[in-house]
Amino acid sequence: MKKKRVAVAMSGGVDSSVAIALLQEQGYDIIGIHMKLADTSFEERQNKSCCSLDDALDARAVCSRLKIPFYVIDFKEQFKKNVIDYFVQEYVDGRTPNPCIMCNMKIKNKFLLEKANELDCEYLATGHYARIIEDPLKKRLQIVKPDDLYKDQTYFLYGTLSSELPKLLFPLADYSKPKVRQIAAQFGLVSAEKPDSQEICFVPQNYRDFIANQLKDSPKPGNFVATSGEILGEHQGIPYYTVGQRRGLGISGSEPYYVIRLDKATNEIVVGHLEETYVSEFGVSQVNWVSIDPIQESIDVTVKLRYSHLGTSAAVIPQSHNRVQVILKNPDRSVTPGQAAVFYHENILLGGGWIDFVK
Repeated sequence: MKKKRVAVAMSGGVDSSVAIALLQEQGYDIIGIHMKLADTSFEERQNKSCCSLDDALDARAVCSRLKIPFYVIDFKEQFKKNVIDYFVQEYVDGRTPNPCIMCNMKIKNKFLLEKANELDCEYLATGHYARIIEDPLKKRLQIVKPDDLYKDQTYFLYGTLSSELPKLLFPLADYSKPKVRQIAAQFGLVSAEKPDSQEICFVPQNYRDFIANQLKDSPKPGNFVATSGEILGEHQGIPYYTVGQRRGLGISGSEPYYVIRLDKATNEIVVGHLEETYVSEFGVSQVNWVSIDPIQESIDVTVKLRYSHLGTSAAVIPQSHNRVQVILKNPDRSVTPGQAAVFYHENILLGGGWIDFVK
C-alpha cells in the first residue's frame, strides 16, 4: 500500500521535531516545511520561534538526521499582512491582540494547508498539544484537550474550521513535555534541550518600541480619566496600554489604578481600582464553532479568557450566526477586548471568538 504523505510544520523547536520523528516511525511518507515569517536581528532571536535563521537551521538539521525532505516556504508577505499588521492595528484601536491565534487561523490553517495540498500531502501535522477525536454519535471530528493539560494548546486552535479537521494531525496528543524531550534525545535531535519560546516570535522585548516603529505617525497623548470623570494625568498614546494594566501608568492614589477601558474616539484611558476591573457580561464576535454546529439556544460552558486563564463557568447566548453574548457565573477581571474567549464542554473545544464588547 502507498504510504500516506504528511507535511509537518517545522518551527525548529523540540515539539515539531518530535512530531516529525513520531510520524516517520509510524510509517508515514514525511516532508518537513519551515515557514519563513519575518526577518529578525541576532539580538531578537533568543527564545523566539518561527522567525530566526537559527530555527530554520535546526529544523533542517532534524530533517537531515531523519533523512526527510525539507522545504523552506517564504510566507513573509502573508505574515506581515495577516499577523503583524493586525497586531499593530489592534493596539491602535484600543484592543489587545493575540497573534498566535491569528497565525494559526490565517497562516497555518490557510496558506500552509494549501501548500501541503500542492505538495500532494494528505495531512498537515503540527507540534501542538491537542487531540482530534470523532464524536461517535454525530460522526464528526472534534478537537479535545491532550493528555498533558499543563501544555494544552487547544485555546490557540479554536479558529480551526471543522472542514479542516480531516486534514490535520497532532502527533503529541498522548505525550507530556518531559516525555517529548526524552524522545528527542533518543533520536539525537538538536532541539532536545532547546528552551521553549516565551514571547511573540516577531516582537522584541519592548512591544511599545515595535509598535512605534511600525506606525507612520506617533500615537497622540491623551488623558487618564477616573471612572468618576476626574482627569488624573496624561498617557503616552492608546496603543501603549492594555485593559487590566497596573504598572507603568505614572499615576498614583490611595489605591493602585488599573486600566478599565481604552476609548479611541475620545483618546482617553479610563482607570479605576481593582474592584472596578471585574466583569460579568460581554460580547464575542466572529465566533467559530469547530467541534459542534452553531448553537441555536443558550448553552452552559467553561470559558477561557486568555491562554493562561484557568477557565470559568458561563452561559453563552446566540445573537446571530457568528456572534454571542457571554454571561459569567462569577465576575472575572480577565475580560479584555481583542483577546479570544474560547468555549469548552469538559475537555472538548467547542469554539470561540474575539471579545469585542464589555458591559
